[in-house]
Amino acid sequence: MTPATSPLRVGLVGTGAWASDTHAAALRAHSGTDLVGVWGRRPEAAAEVAAAHGARAYEDVDDLFAACDAVAFAVPPDVQAPLAARAAAAGCHLLLEKPLATTVAGAREVAEAVRDAGVASVVFFTLRFATATAGWLARQAAEGGWFTGRADWYGALYSPCDTSAQATSDWRVGRGALWDVGPHALSVLIPVLGDVTSVTAARGPADTVHLVLTHTSGASATATLSLTAPARTAGITVELRGESGIASIPSGGAPVDAYGEAIGALLESVRSGRPHPCDARFALRVTEILASAEAGLAPPTGE
Repeated sequence: MTPATSPLRVGLVGTGAWASDTHAAALRAHSGTDLVGVWGRRPEAAAEVAAAHGARAYEDVDDLFAACDAVAFAVPPDVQAPLAARAAAAGCHLLLEKPLATTVAGAREVAEAVRDAGVASVVFFTLRFATATAGWLARQAAEGGWFTGRADWYGALYSPCDTSAQATSDWRVGRGALWDVGPHALSVLIPVLGDVTSVTAARGPADTVHLVLTHTSGASATATLSLTAPARTAGITVELRGESGIASIPSGGAPVDAYGEAIGALLESVRSGRPHPCDARFALRVTEILASAEAGLAPPTGE
C-alpha cells in the first residue's frame, strides 16, 4: 500500500473505447491516482491503450495486480467477476463496472473476496457519481414521503445509425436491457425508496422488460428497460411522486467526469476505511434483484 499522501497505483483491466476514453482518461487525469498498467485479453489492444495513456502493458494479469494498489475494470461482467475476486485476494482495492456479474454466485464471489481481503470497493453506477444527479438523489432521500417512483431507460442501441462497439457487445446482445440498464434504474430507486422487497417482471417488445417493485419504505415503483426502442423514443426518465409533489432527475453530465468522482470515492474509502454506499455488497444486492426478475420472466415469444 502506498502512503496516504501518495497517488494510488492503479491498473486497468480492459481495452475497449469505454476503457480508454473514460476509465484510463479519468485515472490519468486524477491527482490521486497513477495509472501504471493495462491488461487486456488481446495483448495488442492493451499495448495501444497503454501507449496512449503513458502506462505499461502487462501480458500477465496477476503481474498487473502485483504492481498495483487498486484495479479498475472495464470488461464484460462475467469476465470482470472472477478477475476482480483474484485482484481482491491479491490485496488490490477495486473500481468496478456495473453489473458486477450476471449471476448471483459471481457477484457474491467478488463481495466475499472484498470482505475477506479487507479492501475497498466502488462500483460505477454512473448517476450515483455524476454531480448533479448524486446531489438530487441525496436531497430526495432526505425529503422522504415518497408514494411511488418510476425509472425508465429507453435505449436505441440497435438502430441502423448506431455503429458503436456497444451495439455489437456480445454480453449486451445476449443479456439485454435488464442487465445492461437495469442496474442504473435500481441504483437510483433504492437509495431514495429503500431496498426492494419484491419484484415482478414482464416482457415487452424485443428486449424490453417492465418491472414492478415494492420497497422497504412502503413505496412502489416501476421501471421500463430497453435497448431496442425506436431512435426517436430514446431517453431516461426518473420521477418520484409524494407528499412534496413531483420530482424529476436532472441530466447527469459527462461520464468521464462522473468516473472521476468514483475515483475520488474509492480514494476516500481506502483512506477512511469506511465502505462506500455503492460497494460490492450493494452491487451484489442489485444482482440478486435482477436475477429474481429474470427468473420470473416468461420465455421470449417463439421459444
